Amino acid sequence: MRALIFPGQGSQAVGMARDLAAAFPQAKAVLDEVDAALGQNLSRLMFEGPVEELTLTTNAQPALMAASLAVLRVLEAERGLDLTRDIACVAGHSLGEYAALAAAGSLSIADAAKLLRLRGAAMQEAVAPGAGAMAALIGTDLETARSLAEEAGGGAVCDVANDNGGGQVVLSGDRPAVERAVGLATGRGIKRAVMLNVSAPFHCRLMAPAADAMAQALAAVTLNAPRVTLYANVTAAPVAEPEAIRKALVEQVTGTVRWRESVAAMAEAGVDRFYELGAGKVLTGLVKRIAPQATATAIGTPTDVAAFAL
Repeated sequence: MRALIFPGQGSQAVGMARDLAAAFPQAKAVLDEVDAALGQNLSRLMFEGPVEELTLTTNAQPALMAASLAVLRVLEAERGLDLTRDIACVAGHSLGEYAALAAAGSLSIADAAKLLRLRGAAMQEAVAPGAGAMAALIGTDLETARSLAEEAGGGAVCDVANDNGGGQVVLSGDRPAVERAVGLATGRGIKRAVMLNVSAPFHCRLMAPAADAMAQALAAVTLNAPRVTLYANVTAAPVAEPEAIRKALVEQVTGTVRWRESVAAMAEAGVDRFYELGAGKVLTGLVKRIAPQATATAIGTPTDVAAFAL
C-alpha cells in the first residue's frame, strides 16, 4: 500500500519547483493557479528568492503547498498515477495537511493557497515578535518532553508542538519558558536541545488568536470529503467528514502535530511505501526512523519523476 505525504515549513528553498515547471506544463499550471489566487508572483519568488522573503511564513506556506501539488499533477499526467486507484492514504505535516487535502480533492488549490496565506499571517500576528520561541529536543520521547515542558512552564506556556518521531520532539511557547526547558534538558537524559530560528511559536496555546481567524476563514470555504483516507495531525487518525476536517484544521493551529503516531498508524494499516511530494526530504528521513520496514522516497524534481514507478 502507498501513501503520499506532504512537507511543512522549513522545507522551502530557493529554486523549489523551478525545474519541474520548466519541464512540465502541468506543474506550471498549478503555480499559475496559486499566483492568480494570491494576486502575487509567488512562483518567481520560489524560483529566484530572495530566501529571506521566501522564508516569511505568509509566503513559505502557500509556496510549499504549490510545489507539492505541482509534483502530484505531473505524476498523474506523466506517470499514470491515479490517486483513488493507487494511493491508500495521504497526510501532511502542519501546513502540509492543506496540501494533502487539496491532493485528496477536499480543497481546491486556490482555496488552499488563500487559507495558507491567511494562516501564515494570523500565526505571525498572534504573538509579539520575540515574545515566543521554539526548541527542538533531540534524543527523547514524548513523555519525557511533556514532563520537561510542564516543569519549565511554571505558569507560562510551554507546549509540545511537534512529535516528529526518530527521537525528535519540538517545544513551543513563551520564550523564557522554552529557554528554561532547553536549560533543563540535559539533566533529563535528553541528548541535545536547540533553540529554533522561527518567526513565531507555532502549535501552542499562544496561537489561539490564529485558531480563531482560521475558524472564521474555514467556515466560508467549501470542503469535500477526501477521495482517499486522510490522517489528521491532531488525531493521528483518519478524518473524512467535512465538518470534522474543519474542526481538525482549527485545532491544529494550537495543537500538537502528531507526526510519529500518524506515520505509525499508516504503517500499521498496511502502508509500506511512502512518497514525499514537493520540496526537501525531511519527512522521508522521519518515516525511515518511525517505520523502518517501509520505504520512503522524496519526489520533487524531473529526475525524481522519471524514476517514479507504481
